[in-house]
Amino acid sequence: MSSNEITSSAEDVVYFESTPPAAGFPTWYPKLRETISDRVSRRQRRASLAVSQELVVTYRNVGRHNGERQTEQCWGSKVIDRLYAHLRDPFPGIKGFFPPNLKYVRSFADTWTATAIVQSPLAQLPCYHHIALLEKLDDASTRLWYARMALSEGWDRNYLVRQIETRLHERSGQTASNFDIVLSSSASFIVQKATKDPYVFDFLELTEAHNERELEAQLLEHVERFLLALGRGFAFVGRQLRLDVAGDEFFPDLIFYNFILRRFVVVELKTGKFEPCYLGQLGMYMSAADDLMAQPGDEPTIGLLLCKTKNSVVAEYALRGFSSPIGVAEWATELKDSLPENIFRSLPSIDELEAELAGAETTAPDDSSFRD
Repeated sequence: MSSNEITSSAEDVVYFESTPPAAGFPTWYPKLRETISDRVSRRQRRASLAVSQELVVTYRNVGRHNGERQTEQCWGSKVIDRLYAHLRDPFPGIKGFFPPNLKYVRSFADTWTATAIVQSPLAQLPCYHHIALLEKLDDASTRLWYARMALSEGWDRNYLVRQIETRLHERSGQTASNFDIVLSSSASFIVQKATKDPYVFDFLELTEAHNERELEAQLLEHVERFLLALGRGFAFVGRQLRLDVAGDEFFPDLIFYNFILRRFVVVELKTGKFEPCYLGQLGMYMSAADDLMAQPGDEPTIGLLLCKTKNSVVAEYALRGFSSPIGVAEWATELKDSLPENIFRSLPSIDELEAELAGAETTAPDDSSFRD
C-alpha cells in the first residue's frame, strides 16, 4: 500500500491526491502556512489553559466543600479515603483526587479565595505548582509573586522550587547600578528588574584555588543553567570574543544578547572583591561592542560585573562616574554565601552583644519587687 492510501477495512480503500511539490507553491504560501499554524497553536494553548483553570477552580471548590463538612461533621481521614474510592471509578482520567491531594485541596481552599483564584495567575498554574507554593511559602503576597514569575517565565515545578529555595524574590532587581542615572525611567526599571544580586550558581564545582578562567569555563559547561540563572531573554553570543580596536585586541569574558531588552550584555567575571578599576575595562568593552557588534535598532550595551564580594557603598560611588549602564553584583555557589552585605553589617559584633548582656545584668530589677 502506498503512503497516500488509508484503509478502514479490507474492502474499503480511500485515496488522497499526492502532496504537491514545494516548487509548485505560490510565493505567498509559506506566510499562509505560518499564519495558520500560529493560530492553531494559540488555540491549543488557550484550550489547555482553559482546562487548567477549570481544574484549579474545581480543586478549590472540592477543598472548600471538604473543609466545610469536616468542620461541621467532624470528618476524619477515613472519609477522605472513601471519597477517593467513590471518585476514582466515575472519573478514571483525573488523577488529582487521591487522598494526599484531597488534603492539599483543602489547604488550597483555606489559602485562596475564589476571587483571588479567578483574578490572578493562580488559576493558570498546574496543580503541582500550587502544592509547591503551599509547601514552601507562608506569605500570600510572596506566593503570588512566585506564581506570576512562574507563569511569565514558563518555569516547571522543579525550577519554581529552586527559585523559592534561593529566595529569588529577595535577590531580584537588587544589583548595584547606575541605570537610574544613565537610562530613561522606563528603561531603567526594566533593566534593573532583569538583574539579581547575588546570582546563585549552585551547579558549579570549583576547585579551592579557582580563577576567572575556571569560573568562566564551568559556567559555559553548564550554559543552559547559566542562562536560566541570568534570567529571561538571554542568548549566548560568545566567550573571549576578539574585539579589534584600532589594531589593539581585547577579549571580554562573556557576551550575551537579551532579546527582551534588545541590547548586548557584556559580562566580566571576578573571583575576588570588587575594585573600582574594573569598571573602566568593562566600559571600554561595552563601547567596542556598541560600535563593532550592535545593529540598527539595538539599544546601548549593558555591562554586568560579577564579583565574589563587594562593598555596595564603594560600588555605588564608583558607578556615579560612568555614563554607560553598568551593574555590579555578587555571585555565589550556595545560598549561605548570598546574604546581602548590609545584613552582615547590621548584625552586632561579639563585643557589642557582651556589652548589651552586661548592661542588662546591671539594670535588672530586684526579685523582691515582684513579691506580694
